Amino acid sequence: MAKIIALANQKGGVGKTTSAVNLSASIGALGKKVLLVDADPQGNASSGVGINKKNMKLSTYDVLIGRAGADSVITPTEYENLSIMPANISLAGAEFELVTADDRAFRMKNGLSPIGDMFDYILIDCPPSLGILTMNALAASDGVIIPMQCEFYALEGLTQLMVTIKQVKRLYNRGLDITGILVTMYNGRLNLSLQVMDELKKYYSGKLFSTTIMRNVRLSEAPGFGMPVLYFDKYSKGCQAYLDVAKELIERI
Repeated sequence: MAKIIALANQKGGVGKTTSAVNLSASIGALGKKVLLVDADPQGNASSGVGINKKNMKLSTYDVLIGRAGADSVITPTEYENLSIMPANISLAGAEFELVTADDRAFRMKNGLSPIGDMFDYILIDCPPSLGILTMNALAASDGVIIPMQCEFYALEGLTQLMVTIKQVKRLYNRGLDITGILVTMYNGRLNLSLQVMDELKKYYSGKLFSTTIMRNVRLSEAPGFGMPVLYFDKYSKGCQAYLDVAKELIERI
């Protein structure tokens, strides 16, 4: 069965989708079969691997509302060992449609269960909120990767997210664990970045990935071409960083 990992952070702009796309591509390049599940109505993970959202016939939304099975929604990408369950703005409707459903927290888990043997890893890109979509992802997952910037507000958000993860673990998924905290867009020349990193090491040293994702121009440019950075510029520092994180993730799991 595939190991299911959610990438979650209720704060936007922390490199969550960038990490989901590039970790998925990197794990695939390391020889593992990967499914990237786009659970964000913005659909950025889908466009990040070259999917045209306008031509999308079936999406994550159809799986969550029970209109289609995951096997009919999964779309191969042109990248090695990487498939995607794409999403677009229609997924926003699931937030409202699932509110009154008795099994609303388990739609993602039930949807992914039949295709678990098809992949080694399933990575879920969550929306920047702690609503039903993120709750579904956490209830379906074995672990959580928390991408975060070295900012003061990010530390506050991390505390809130930890509380949510504990609640989901208690109510819906006793097997849920924090796989790791991934520091993104790091700038070692800023005192604030150094201070926040010190705090993270003080309280979460066992959860921090040893690799830090530095700010990198090529990493920022790659989504505009619908490509993971590994295929956009394999010699860039951003590419090497995500390959290192992918190797560490495989070792941890």
